[in-house]
Amino acid sequence: MRRPKRSGPWLQRPKKKGELGGGPGRRPGPPDCLGGAVLLQQLFNGVTLGSLYALIAIGYTMVYGILRLINFAHGDIFMWAAYWMFFTVLLFRLPWWVGAILSVLFTAGMGWAIERIAYRPLREAPRISLLITAIGMSFLLEHIIIVLPWATGIQKPYPRPQFMTQIFQLGGARVQAVTVWVPIIAGACLIGLLFLLYRTKVGRGMRAIATDIEVTEMMGADINRIISYTFIVGSALAAVGGILWGCRYPALTYDMGVIPGWRAFTAAVVGGIGNVT
Repeated sequence: MRRPKRSGPWLQRPKKKGELGGGPGRRPGPPDCLGGAVLLQQLFNGVTLGSLYALIAIGYTMVYGILRLINFAHGDIFMWAAYWMFFTVLLFRLPWWVGAILSVLFTAGMGWAIERIAYRPLREAPRISLLITAIGMSFLLEHIIIVLPWATGIQKPYPRPQFMTQIFQLGGARVQAVTVWVPIIAGACLIGLLFLLYRTKVGRGMRAIATDIEVTEMMGADINRIISYTFIVGSALAAVGGILWGCRYPALTYDMGVIPGWRAFTAAVVGGIGNVT
């Protein structure tokens, strides 16, 4: 008696490498997601994003190291820098480099004003009062952007210089020029900060206050002036980060500083928040 012909998936021929099945004209398998070009591209993206977070995290650690205050408004200062850049370049028709300088100056002045108006009167108050004030300043800075008629619903592209919009090939990967410039500019800012901390009188005062604020005051240092400089420097670095963030991710929203601010704060905690010596 003739046995019936058996059929089933267990009798099908083994699939060749890269086949997904389905008869003639089989599609090739998924691309190699760990190729050298992809890894190189992700390396550039990671270094760029880490550099931006570092510029924000420095402000957190400087303020906490001197005042033992977590400045929750710092991420919104970062956001305001991106908006200042938009206002100066697109609304007032200024060159990009002029707008960048003015944005850093405006944002540094904003940091000084926040310390002078919101934080200094509460310096001797309980820590919870400073914490609540910092959260309130964060909401205030965000909602000022919301109520400004020319700041909401922006349709114009974010101003970016020509040298940051170029795309070139590197090792098979398409690399945007901004992903190369961001780490370079961030590194230059870090070198400048180290020079300030270790080679200037203001920097030595910052390190002394971070070590012992009472002894520093007894030695005749102007505590208020040094703390103001701390907010100015931290805000200026956040401004550089905000401008570069806009060049890398050209979209402006009132809450664009919230997530980067929290991630930068996490990076500051992991890296040793408050250590400015």
